[in-house]
Amino acid sequence: METFIRDFNDLMTDLTNQSRRRRVAVVCLDDERTKEAVLQALEMKAIDALLVCCHPLDPMFDSHRDHVTVFEAADLPTAAALGVRLVREGKAEILMKGLIGSDVILRAILNKETGILSSGKVLTHLAVASIPHFPRLLYYTDAAVLPRPTQEQRVAQVAYMADFCHRMGISRPKISLIHCSEKTDAKNFPFVLGYQEIKDMAQRGDFGPCIVDGPLDLKTSCSRESMDVKGIQSPIAGEADALVIPEIESANIFHKAITLFTGADIACLLQGTEAPVVLPSRSDSARTKLLSLALACRMLSAADA
Repeated sequence: METFIRDFNDLMTDLTNQSRRRRVAVVCLDDERTKEAVLQALEMKAIDALLVCCHPLDPMFDSHRDHVTVFEAADLPTAAALGVRLVREGKAEILMKGLIGSDVILRAILNKETGILSSGKVLTHLAVASIPHFPRLLYYTDAAVLPRPTQEQRVAQVAYMADFCHRMGISRPKISLIHCSEKTDAKNFPFVLGYQEIKDMAQRGDFGPCIVDGPLDLKTSCSRESMDVKGIQSPIAGEADALVIPEIESANIFHKAITLFTGADIACLLQGTEAPVVLPSRSDSARTKLLSLALACRMLSAADA
C-alpha cells in the first residue's frame, strides 16, 4: 500500500523523497507566483522544467540551467499547444499552467487531434484542502470544470476520486455524495436519483475498496456529532475523506470560502487527461501552485509503484 499522506507536510516530504526528478512542462512562466513555485521545486531537486515562454527567461533560473529547457512561443495559443505536445510526445510527464487563461490551455488539452484527453474519458477537477482545525485532508470535486455533471460524468468523478485517494494512501476512502439534505427530493433535485446507482456500483467493487453513501449534507458528512444529533445511520459516520459536490456553483463557493475564511491550503489537479495537469488560478499563491505540483508528482510515483 502507498505511504499514507496525512497532511501537506507529508506531501512535501514525499516530493523530496522521489526516486527521480519529474519532467514538467510549464506554459507561460511569466508571473511571480508560478516562478516561485517552479524555482522551489527545482531547488528541491524534484523536477526538470521544460519552460514554454513567450518572453525572455528570468535570470533567477540561471543557476538551474542543467535542469531547465526553454521553448519559445510566439503567442499564448502556440504556447499552450506546445506544452500539450511535449506531454503527448512523452517529453514531459506533467503539464502546468502559468500566466495563461484556463480557456486557452483547455482548448489545447481538449483538441481532438492533438490534445491529451484520452478517448472516452471525462475531464473534471479535483482538489484537496488542509483546513485549520479539521483533523484530516479533505478531497472534493468539481469546483472548476463540469457545470452540472451528468450521471455518467458523476460516476467518473467517483471513480477518479476513489483512485486518487488510494494513491494518497487511503486504503478504503469514505466518499460522500453531497446534497443540501439527507432526503431524496426527486422533484426539485432529480440528480439525487442517480446516487443509488453509484452506491450500488461501489458495493459491487466497481471503484475498488471504498465506502460511498448519500445523499448527505456537508456537515453530517464531516461531523460525527451532527450525524448523531440528526439520527442518521450511514457508513460515512461523519468521517468523509472526499466530497462529490453536485454542481460547480456549490463546489466553487466551497472552494473559495474555505480559502478566504479559514485560510485553508489547497492543491488541485485535472482528472481524465493522459498526464497530470496542474491548472491553478492565475491568482493562486505560490504555495498552492507548489502543493499542486507536488500532488501531480505523487500521482505519478503512486502509479509507478
